[in-house]
Amino acid sequence: MTNHYTDNWDNVQNFKARPDDIVIATYPKAERQTSIPIHERVPFLETKNPSLPTGTDLAEKLPTSPRLIKTHLPVQLVPKSFWEQNCRIVYVARNAKDTAVSYFHFGRMNMLQPEPGDWSSFLQRFMEGKMLFGPWYDHVTGWWEKKQTHSKRLYLFYEDLIEDTGREIDRLCSFLGLSPSAEEKETVIRGVQFDNMKKNKMTNYSTVQVMDLKVSPFMRKGKVGDWRNHFTVAQSEQFDEDYNKKMKNPMQQFRTEV
Repeated sequence: MTNHYTDNWDNVQNFKARPDDIVIATYPKAERQTSIPIHERVPFLETKNPSLPTGTDLAEKLPTSPRLIKTHLPVQLVPKSFWEQNCRIVYVARNAKDTAVSYFHFGRMNMLQPEPGDWSSFLQRFMEGKMLFGPWYDHVTGWWEKKQTHSKRLYLFYEDLIEDTGREIDRLCSFLGLSPSAEEKETVIRGVQFDNMKKNKMTNYSTVQVMDLKVSPFMRKGKVGDWRNHFTVAQSEQFDEDYNKKMKNPMQQFRTEV
């Protein structure tokens, strides 16, 4: 992790969760945000500018509930208060190949992170797990297995969100105990369409100074299968071989095409 996290680690681990907090957890560049009508959205530990207060500071001071708290932390590093308070947690997972591509371009434009180097060397580091927030494989598997001890957990796949947004919003609303009207649901579906999010300053990060959108937009493509434009045949075969060694759970199926 970067020093923006580690220098604030005591505050992170001592974060005081509330029973009605809703946590959205993802591996970096694996999420597709959903505009669910929650009173407050808080980027938990997502400090884009070191001069600003951290997400933990902001979240703990918010008076309203429920709070929607976003994190990229692997499951074993999540503050224990979230488990003690039995908070509802939504995990969004994206297939490894598209995640690697998206993370590569994010590294190119994010000035808080080291330069990613060329695609070939970045992909090798990705497979080795030498990434911010650790290996993708451990992240998605750790959160998947957490359902055995934490019942209030919904595991969504990015590819399913792309394929049928309405269906997945229904699943999410059911999990959260929400009953939106048909008009409200349609508003959400329109709002989370990629082209609309790319134009929306609340989601495209165009006001965040540490991100150079001239290098690459934060909202780049949002496609399933864009990895084919980056992986060579040899890279794809090597990746698949490595992937099959690390991903053993037959119930945890990721799609690289929709």
